[in-house]
Amino acid sequence: MVKQSILGRISTLVRANVNALIDQAEDPQKMLDQLVRDYSNSIAEAEDAVAVTIGNLRLMEQDHEEDVAAAADWGRKALAASSKADELRSAGNAADADKFDNLAKVAIGKQLQSEREAKTVEPTIASQNEVVEKLKSGLEQMREKLSELTAKRNELIARSKTAQAQSQVHDAMKSIDVLDPTSEIGRFEEKVRREEARVVGQQELDASSLDRQFESLEDLGKQSEIEARLAAMKNGGELTATPRRALSE
Repeated sequence: MVKQSILGRISTLVRANVNALIDQAEDPQKMLDQLVRDYSNSIAEAEDAVAVTIGNLRLMEQDHEEDVAAAADWGRKALAASSKADELRSAGNAADADKFDNLAKVAIGKQLQSEREAKTVEPTIASQNEVVEKLKSGLEQMREKLSELTAKRNELIARSKTAQAQSQVHDAMKSIDVLDPTSEIGRFEEKVRREEARVVGQQELDASSLDRQFESLEDLGKQSEIEARLAAMKNGGELTATPRRALSE
């Protein structure tokens, strides 16, 4: 029963469809990690069980070989006793001849017993050999399946890391798109242009202020000329134009 349960477990594990399990798993990597652990533990247990089975088989084979050897040995002894009995009987010693015949019978009885024991265990040995071969084959398939699982796990981890890297690059590219450096440069350029325009405006404003100052001086000169003429009229003097240059001086 123990051997059959081992074979059943090996068969179940070997038939497991890794791709189907991955598709059904919420977290494939964790599932594969668990499968690798389960397979490793099952292989270790199966190896121990197979080793015990092989050991028991070898013991039975040794016992069988000993029974076969014992049967052959008892056969030789029976033949030797029978030959001695015939020799004594030919010499006229019937009593001793009967003793050796009896010894030959005892040896034949032992031979038959050993042969029966050897024959009885032969089907068991044959069956155990088949079981051992199946167990060995199953173990080899389990080791191959474990290699497949390990490769799948490593592949999945590599693909996951690649996907994460691609996602990070994609997010970085998105942030670059959102914060478009060209648009930042454009905004900065616009700010500089506005600053330059402000300076130009200030210069124009300053120039306009200077012009107004000169215009004020001219207005002041005109008013002085008017006042001078008015004063001359009141004094009965001549109305002569006062040079503007003098006023400005």
